[in-house]
Amino acid sequence: MVVSAQRFIGDSSGHQTFRNDLMHPAFSVILLTTLIGAGQGLYLAMVTGQLYAIARFLPLQKDQFYALGSLVALVMLVAGLGASFFHLGRPERAWRAASKWKTSWLSREVIALPLVMFLVFAYALAHLMEWTEPLFRVGQSLDVDVTLLLGLLGTLASFALYVCTAMIYAGVKFLEEWHTPLTVTNFIFFGAASGFMLAAAYSAYVGNPLVTFFGTWAAILTLVALVSRVAHLARNARIKHKSTIQTAIGVRHTVLTQRAQGATGGSFNTREFFHGRSDRTLGLVRALYLILVFPVPILLIGAAYVTESSTLPILAFAVQFLGLLLERWSFFAEARHPQNLYYQSVA
Repeated sequence: MVVSAQRFIGDSSGHQTFRNDLMHPAFSVILLTTLIGAGQGLYLAMVTGQLYAIARFLPLQKDQFYALGSLVALVMLVAGLGASFFHLGRPERAWRAASKWKTSWLSREVIALPLVMFLVFAYALAHLMEWTEPLFRVGQSLDVDVTLLLGLLGTLASFALYVCTAMIYAGVKFLEEWHTPLTVTNFIFFGAASGFMLAAAYSAYVGNPLVTFFGTWAAILTLVALVSRVAHLARNARIKHKSTIQTAIGVRHTVLTQRAQGATGGSFNTREFFHGRSDRTLGLVRALYLILVFPVPILLIGAAYVTESSTLPILAFAVQFLGLLLERWSFFAEARHPQNLYYQSVA
């Protein structure tokens, strides 16, 4: 997954040069992380609804409701997996990515994603086949059936997948914007918020009364995600990078200015690692996702409660997911790769 970047500035002579210190997001990776995040979140919403019903906090729904919702989650997961193949140089060798599972978070993600997909499919199938006969009883009132066991196993696997996906980036020590536990919390809460928002949209579409339950949890998770993301932005704004032009070339002089990259044209580094967007564009994207991901969906869900609209929850999910695409682009684009210290200027 190659992601890197560049931003351009004007020099004193009026020429535009390229300031190469940000990462270039691959759109396939953006789709992968947002789609599987929402798919996992929707599955977690289905299991949560069933658990609340077992505890008698909610009315128990028909098996078809949980099955269809889980199949929608599976479609999201499959779509995310499909998107991942667009950034592979040799897709036929993708299976080899799982071979380094002892040391690589990417390998662990490659293993965890099919496992989650299998458990989501099995959970949906169990509900479709109405395999709800109790296998055993816990305590005096909790009857455990196949669907509940699969739901709990799938929940554990889903959280493991969230961690694996996030740690691919949080584990990269030299990208200081990513190397923080906040990257993990962002992936978890963004995925869960979008999944529960999708559950509200799904409930509204099929006319199920749980739209209020899922919408309320979606709003809560969205607010928690807001706290996590704002904390991440505040942390990154205070970073004092360890790598500088001085450390890159081993010269201790306090004032160094790079006039050229050592070549008159572009290179692999400037093509693949720089996005070429201005600071103004980055700021605009940040402002847009902060609006689209957080206040707008919550307001739409609130309006749906008041008006009893069946379309506003669907619109809320669509708006939030669009915002999440922008947020994920911004997440990748804001990372400053140390290699870009060698390519600060392209005249």
